[in-house]
This record gives sequence, structure tokens and C-alpha cells, in this order.
Amino acid sequence: MTQTRGIDVAVSTVILTLRRTDDGAAVLALPLVLRTREPFADQWALPGGWLTPAESPVDAAARTLAETTGLTPSYLEQLYAFGAVDRSPTRVVSIVYWALLRQDEVDAQSAAHRASGLAPENVRWFDLGDLPPLAFDHRKIIDYALWRLRSKVGYSRVAHGFLPAEFTLADLREAYEAILGKHLDPANFRRQVESAGNLLPTDQFRTGSHRPARLYRYNTDVELADHGPLGPEETSTR
Repeated sequence: MTQTRGIDVAVSTVILTLRRTDDGAAVLALPLVLRTREPFADQWALPGGWLTPAESPVDAAARTLAETTGLTPSYLEQLYAFGAVDRSPTRVVSIVYWALLRQDEVDAQSAAHRASGLAPENVRWFDLGDLPPLAFDHRKIIDYALWRLRSKVGYSRVAHGFLPAEFTLADLREAYEAILGKHLDPANFRRQVESAGNLLPTDQFRTGSHRPARLYRYNTDVELADHGPLGPEETSTR
């Protein structure tokens, strides 16, 4: 634990994924940890822990995230530092990181964690629209992360964090709708994303019960203003 004039420093992580509900809707979800001790025993909280003298904040965030959830994002972006005087019974400043993961990455990493025998039983995924009461100011932190995500969606490839390398326009629109929390007109959405020049059509199509849908990929030659919680490497390799 790092202490400066009686101030403890902790780290927390907000990991967002896009998953489908039982009725097929795409929704944002994140993992929470049920606290086993005071303060806020038996309440849900973001994954996290204390910053030790031997590690950087981002290393501490990666360590505590892996220990609790088994998730290992290749990039964690610092979201904000939360340090309101009354956010905890003791004086604690929390440095918060965030990342986006595809659902298949979540499934694979979570399964490996369970298979290791090290996965704690007090971790559960929640849809953002159905969160339980949270410890500390963690609801405020999640609300801030969602605000940042929504603010980035118009000028970065942030939605790409939820998608495979190749995707349909319907996939992309679904990600936008989940992020923004509202329905988008398919025709208008197509015109907007195609005119932006950020997408390249491929020669591949997804077939199924409906008309074949063309697959697209991001045009990585177009440099956008902000990579968001993906990191510059991921926007060019995913």
C-alpha cells in the first residue's frame, strides 16, 4: 500500500464488453467483485486493490484485474483519478483504468482462469442497465466511463474494441446503439459511416437466413484523433 501523508492509493478497473441478452439484444456489460470485508462488505465493487511500492499504477491495475477476473487486456488506458474526501471511510485516492474486450476474448480468458483453479467465486458480470448497489463511488466511476465512451464514439475507433477484424455494418450499428443507448436508423447510419472514409469493404460476405451482408474492416491508414481505451497498437492490428 502506498501512503502519502495519510492518503492511501488504490487502483480500479472498468472492463467493458458487448454481449447478448437472452432475447438477442446487444448490451454493454462489466465484471464486478462482491466485497468480503468492510467497508461495504457484501456489496459489489469494481475489480481493484492497493498500489504497492514496487509497481506502477497500471501494473497494479493489470495484476489485480488478472487475480480477480482472469482478464488480461493488452492495453489499459487511465480513465481518471477519483479522490473525493468522503469517497471512503479512510482517505483513499483511486486511480482508475479502463479497457474494452470482445466477448470471445472474455469467454476464453475467463474459462482459462476457471480451469486454473484460481478463480474466486465472488466475481459476476452485470449489464450496465441492471447494476446492483455499488460500494464507494463506483457507480459514479462507471457513469464517467460510459460518458467517456460515448464522447469518443464520434471521433475514434472505440467501437472497434467490441468487434472482430471484419464485421458487417449491422454489427457496427449494434455496437453504436449499445454505446449510445438509443436506436439508430440503419439507412442514415450507413450513409454516415460510409461517407466518413473510415471503413473499407472487403470481398467477403456473411451468409445466413437473410440476404448476404458484406464484411467491412477499418481503414487503418486514416489516423483518428483519439484511440480511446484500445491503444494505438490495437487500432491497427485488430
